[in-house]
Parts: sequence; structure tokens; C-alpha cells
Amino acid sequence: MTPTEIVEQFIDAWNRMDWDLVMDLLTDDVVYHNIPMEKLEGKEAAEAFIRGMQADAVDWITLNIAANGNVVLTERLDKFKMSHGKDVAVPVMGTFEISDGKISAWRDYFDLATFASQMS
Repeated sequence: MTPTEIVEQFIDAWNRMDWDLVMDLLTDDVVYHNIPMEKLEGKEAAEAFIRGMQADAVDWITLNIAANGNVVLTERLDKFKMSHGKDVAVPVMGTFEISDGKISAWRDYFDLATFASQMS
């Protein structure tokens, strides 16, 4: 699979809430940074955060995707139906670094205030 196909598979797994596949697509030493939040290092830390989100539904819409070698950039609208009944939609720019067919670094850039305002 190409780096772009790996990221597209990752996004599809999120949309299906297939957390096992999401985790399988990450390297054991993945660095996951939801900027401006704290950086997470390692699959175990990433998995705890992802599984702890408590979303009832996920719909990541890819607006644009581009790759240069093993780096894939995405422009997305990430939509979540949260378990407490709130709907959240956040514009996101994502950077994925691919190593040996898996995501070894993942950085998402978004406005935390946009997210927080929809959660209150």
C-alpha cells in the first residue's frame, strides 16, 4: 500500500470505529500529537486516548490529501457524535509519517476553542 492508501485506510477505520484496525495501523513507538494538546508517545498512550473519547459515531471527511514520499497531509472536517449527546465538527490539518507500512508519527492541528465551545 502507498502512504496515501494507509492514511485513507486509517481514516476509514476511524469512521467505522474499528479501533483494533486503527491501533494496528500505528507503530508501537508512534508519536501522536493533537496540537495544541499534550504529545502522546507510544501505541499504549495513543490507544488509551482514542478509546477514551467516548464517541457514539465518527465521520472524518477528507477535503484534501497530498503525499510527498512517506509523509501524507490531510485537510479534514472531523465530526463526532459524543456519548453525552453533543455533535462536534472541527476543521483539522493532519500530518502522517509512514514507516514500514504503518503510521509512526501523527500530528493533527486544530483550534481547541472551536472544539471546546461545541462541548459545553
